[in-house]
Amino acid sequence: MFARITSLSVNLVQRYLPSPFVFALLLTLLVLLLGMATTGQSLVQMTRHWGNGLWGLLMFTMQMALVLVTGHALANAPAVSRLLDRLARIPRSPGQAIIFVTLVAMLASLINWGFGLVVGAVFARALARQVKGVHYPLLVAAAYSGFLVWHGGLSGSIPLSLATGGADLERMTGGALTAAVGVEHTLFSTLNLAIIAMLVIGAPLLNRAMQPATPTVADPALLVDPPAPHVPRETGAQRLDDSRILGLLLVAMAAVYFGFHFAENGFGLTLNLVIGMFLFAGLLAHGSPERYARAVQESVSGISGIIIQFPFYAGIMGMMVGASPEGEVLGRQITDLFITWSTADSFPVFAFLSAGLLNVFIPSGGGQWAVQGPIMLPAGQALGVSPEVTAMAIAWGDAWTNMIQPFWALPLLAIAGLGARDIMGYCLIMLLYSGVVIAGAFYFLG
Repeated sequence: MFARITSLSVNLVQRYLPSPFVFALLLTLLVLLLGMATTGQSLVQMTRHWGNGLWGLLMFTMQMALVLVTGHALANAPAVSRLLDRLARIPRSPGQAIIFVTLVAMLASLINWGFGLVVGAVFARALARQVKGVHYPLLVAAAYSGFLVWHGGLSGSIPLSLATGGADLERMTGGALTAAVGVEHTLFSTLNLAIIAMLVIGAPLLNRAMQPATPTVADPALLVDPPAPHVPRETGAQRLDDSRILGLLLVAMAAVYFGFHFAENGFGLTLNLVIGMFLFAGLLAHGSPERYARAVQESVSGISGIIIQFPFYAGIMGMMVGASPEGEVLGRQITDLFITWSTADSFPVFAFLSAGLLNVFIPSGGGQWAVQGPIMLPAGQALGVSPEVTAMAIAWGDAWTNMIQPFWALPLLAIAGLGARDIMGYCLIMLLYSGVVIAGAFYFLG
């Protein structure tokens, strides 16, 4: 029965899910029509919100492109490739490989979401080379399912914003919080740790159970790492290009910077720090500036989806938060709808579900927090729900529907060499399971 349900899910997605770019375009038109219908704004007004928002994620687009390029270049370094291949020899069967890649991706995502996406994809490729008969689309889907836990981990943007405090905290929480809330009340709360524990136990087993009777093994061409480039050293300029000493000097400078940064600020990771560590670790692993530059050049082809799609999601965000002259906002209307259905017991669950819905249209934790935080936290507080619980419900809702939102899968898919249709059928099953787990935790423990 379960195999039949999985097969149905995979077939439905492959038949009806559009490409990620077309998905973004359809969402754009849907939000345009919803905004006009519910906020009373004209086509011109909504189009202006869209146009003003198009370039709101330019910095983030560059960050995501660098996450992919630097992570891929690091993973293709000879020493790293050998390490991943050795780890990939541990599983002895396809089922063990699927469990292993899920756990590794989850652990990496709890450290940092960008790190988890890259490590999961690269490790899936390594496992596909080593384990015979493993179903490659499911293996990659299992790697992506590890991303599910990121907002409950050390790089969770919402709990970190609560812990940072500052002048914007009161505004972003609608006055529900005026002082910083430490991570011991959010990331290290019993509620958050219980959700992570249930997902870490259940998700690998669920992924393993979805193995089809007839596996689709990876195309060998997808698993072949590019040969080590020939770097000439015939002239003085060429020897300087390939100088290991020059590379080591830059790595030493970076090590001094990172050492002082962590000593002064603790081990909290940001996206820029992770990119920087990928960058200089890759330079060290490849040995010289020229060899690293060539590895980066080979990785650049995978960022095309990021470059073309992120402006459209930024435009969607612009329409979701764009207000009419009367102050009507589509994102706020969706949130208010869930609030009207809530009681003290059910409010955390509805906060989670509303965040999951909004995440389809605003696939950015920061953007979603800006829309929901000022509304949901005061509403929950009025019902007797602590702001920390409401904030974590929004955080987990943001992470939850990533399982059916191709936006975040783009870096992973570029490395793995697959399309969204290849993995989203399995991710849909994971969405249903994790939704029950997380909603149940907020209802009984929230």
